[in-house]
Amino acid sequence: MTYYLFVLGCQQNYYDAEKISHLLNKMEYFESKEKDADLIIVLACSVRQKPLDRIFGKIKLWKKLPQKPKIVITACVLSHDKKKLENKVDAIIDTKNFQKEFLSFQKKYFINKRLGVIKYSKLNINKSFNPEKNKSTSYIPIMSGCDNFCTYCVVPYTRGKEISRPVDDIISEIKNLVENGINEVTLLGQNVNSYYSKSNLKNQKSKTQIKNLKNGKYNFVQLLREIEKIKGLKKISFLTAHPKDMSDELIEWMGVSKKFSHKLHLPVQSGDNEILKKMNRHYTSENYIKLIENLKLKIKNLNLSTDIIVGFPSETKKQFKNTVKLCKKINFNQAYVSQYSPRPGTLASTMKNDVSAKEKKRRWQILNDLINKKRGR
Repeated sequence: MTYYLFVLGCQQNYYDAEKISHLLNKMEYFESKEKDADLIIVLACSVRQKPLDRIFGKIKLWKKLPQKPKIVITACVLSHDKKKLENKVDAIIDTKNFQKEFLSFQKKYFINKRLGVIKYSKLNINKSFNPEKNKSTSYIPIMSGCDNFCTYCVVPYTRGKEISRPVDDIISEIKNLVENGINEVTLLGQNVNSYYSKSNLKNQKSKTQIKNLKNGKYNFVQLLREIEKIKGLKKISFLTAHPKDMSDELIEWMGVSKKFSHKLHLPVQSGDNEILKKMNRHYTSENYIKLIENLKLKIKNLNLSTDIIVGFPSETKKQFKNTVKLCKKINFNQAYVSQYSPRPGTLASTMKNDVSAKEKKRRWQILNDLINKKRGR
């Protein structure tokens, strides 16, 4: 049996794809090109409409393949999109229960082709997962979900509320990766700097030390300090931080750490205060600029990237110019600029989408030329 993974969206999806691939390889599936696959698994992204359009287009092509592959959708899918997809694919599986639900799916569709499948039902993917050979970097999810409810974003609806992983689990996973050749990790979360978890850190700290760390509660900086102690690990990065949670403590750590990669992705989304308020971002352009000035003062050779949305509902040309002005002042190393598209269920989707597609494209081009083209991206 052969499989093909079609991955869209953020680094969390790519991490999940690695785990799914590892699971399938353990179950003696073989990776192939999409035109030859018996099974196609889509790791979807619902943040913008464009990825969904690509999925619908691909499904039409896959349905025409002679082997009639089974199609499974997982990852970030809105309930609104599930209704559109459920009659076009064979299964929609939640990533949180992927192994269990996939085993049930497999028994239903592949039992006649898959001998000995039952013996894999006890496979623990979390404990057996190892990185690819000759790979030196790896993504590590430290939390899932988001509590911010930015008005344009679907993540709170597709990934749920913020849940932080225990420190012990994270440390154990990174140590395992380092033992298998990994020397750089990127910590993942929709809002990594709001990480907060309880842990005993077994065999690593005394009861007194644990009590001093807020009775065993670890914030993001305390987690980073524990990770930094791991021998053999050379670099630490993290995605994605929120400006409102960028504490002085975190900035201090970034400034003195010998393992911090000096790469920071800090979404600004807009340089206009009225638009930021409508986006529910909880900071002003002045707050953001002051934050960046502090970061550059404390951290030498900071490589700074950002996310920007153009054409948000009601964004005027003057308000867009405020974003251009902010970008010129900050001088980002890179920007991921997206043209706003309404997502069902979000508050922004109830606002009038009154910036034309042509104007959105024009604004996108201006920022792309300003930030990315000058650096050859």
